[in-house]
Amino acid sequence: MCNLSELKKSIIKYVEQLDEEKVIELAKKALKMGITPVTLLETVNIGMEQVGKLYENKNYYIADLILAGLIFKRILELDEMKEHFLQNKNKGLGKVVLGTVKGDIHDIGKDIFKGMLESNGFEVIDLGVDVSKEDFVNAVKENNPDIVAMSAALTNTIETMRDIIIAFEDTGIRYRVKVIAGANHMNRDINRYIGADGFSSNASDGVKICLRWMKENSKE
Repeated sequence: MCNLSELKKSIIKYVEQLDEEKVIELAKKALKMGITPVTLLETVNIGMEQVGKLYENKNYYIADLILAGLIFKRILELDEMKEHFLQNKNKGLGKVVLGTVKGDIHDIGKDIFKGMLESNGFEVIDLGVDVSKEDFVNAVKENNPDIVAMSAALTNTIETMRDIIIAFEDTGIRYRVKVIAGANHMNRDINRYIGADGFSSNASDGVKICLRWMKENSKE
């Protein structure tokens, strides 16, 4: 009989191989054996990161990325996962406004990040893709979030991200929120240039940053 450690390795392997049915089968088995929904998402995300690397190395195509995203969504639709989200829905850990910025319609990274945020007890206001600076500003004014998360996959969105933060400053709402930028190409220099409070190139690390911010807020 395999243990959870072996199961996690197998889930990562089959996510990387884009074997949807095998991933779902093993995910159900892992949940029955006691893996937590958060740990399951983190495990699947490791496989997703491997898929991303294969895409960057031109071993996978955009259709493969889309399939990986569908696998992740099927994981979120499992009964145990939905039950966990319902339990955490009113946990009140924090509120996040999330969107893929103007000029970019990629939603896989955004959706993965959203799922992991919700699994950890965050309320997420998902603005979708191709979101303008005006829509981000309005969402902050209307929802009073703790965090704004800007997602992107294209390198030409750096200026767009910077413009969004400048718009926050111009409208006097920058001080109200922490801003995190998520993209594979993000680094400290780009983050400093756009003016965000933090950045991440993967969903797991991004969630950890958001959790740390909320912990710091609770101490103030």
